[in-house]
Amino acid sequence: MTDYHSEPEHSRCQRCCSIIFTSGLTALFLWLSLRTSSPTCSIEQFDAFALNKTANSTTKNNHTLHYDLKLKNRNKDMGVYYDALNLTFYYASKPIGNATYPAFYQGHQKFTDRIGSFDATRGLNWENATAAVSANGSAVFRVELATAVRYKIIFWKTKRHRLVVAADLRVN
Repeated sequence: MTDYHSEPEHSRCQRCCSIIFTSGLTALFLWLSLRTSSPTCSIEQFDAFALNKTANSTTKNNHTLHYDLKLKNRNKDMGVYYDALNLTFYYASKPIGNATYPAFYQGHQKFTDRIGSFDATRGLNWENATAAVSANGSAVFRVELATAVRYKIIFWKTKRHRLVVAADLRVN
């Protein structure tokens, strides 16, 4: 049994500083290992078949828009739970289509693809889009993604974090 009253003063001070330093390092390592990075979202491919100038007439009447959405979880030790993904596509500030994907889980450092297409006959004036491609060499579409994510850290999940991103897609 140690009698703390008989210890020299510098020994108790050294022990106290050691405990404070160790606690500080532990807190730093916990903070570094538990902080999260938002997933990255990108459109890898976007095709508007009706804007193809070299296509034959059957392709020009095809008003289908095709896309490939890629999601990447950059976290080394955390998985990501996505709520439903809501994609909305716009041309000239008018919505032309949307897509919804059900909720899913993505493991740490994994990629996920969501490929889809839709018929863009509502809200899109194809003559204006074709004229924009002829004049400028490209037409600009906009895509917005909205969801909420939760991070899985060992055995527990974080609260929901809102994730809303948007990008302009230049189609030539």
